[in-house]
Amino acid sequence: QVQLVESGGGLVQPGGSLRLSCAASGSIFSIFDMGWYRQAPGKQRELVGTITRGGSANYADSVKGRFTISRLNVKKTVYLQMNSLNAEDTAVYYCNADIREAGGTNKDYWGQGTQVIVSS
Repeated sequence: QVQLVESGGGLVQPGGSLRLSCAASGSIFSIFDMGWYRQAPGKQRELVGTITRGGSANYADSVKGRFTISRLNVKKTVYLQMNSLNAEDTAVYYCNADIREAGGTNKDYWGQGTQVIVSS
């Protein structure tokens, strides 16, 4: 079965950087759009950004110019480079992907989440 596993979260000081990774594994035929979402304490989950299979990315206004999404299709991995972090970026970050399993149809998959805390 298909799994998405995130890594790279942690504690970082304001103004610092972190890079998150999310690797897909399992019986995968093809991966379409991939993306990142986040959920801060007491708030709803929100979109951070998405990237197409061809590498075209779009971002939420709150992270434009600071965050960059990229992917390496051969490794079935999507990345989130976060720069100039501030306290408002503190959240659990979730990876999301539209995946077609071998012999199956497209399904939406989520990772387990990785915590990012921005604090001095």
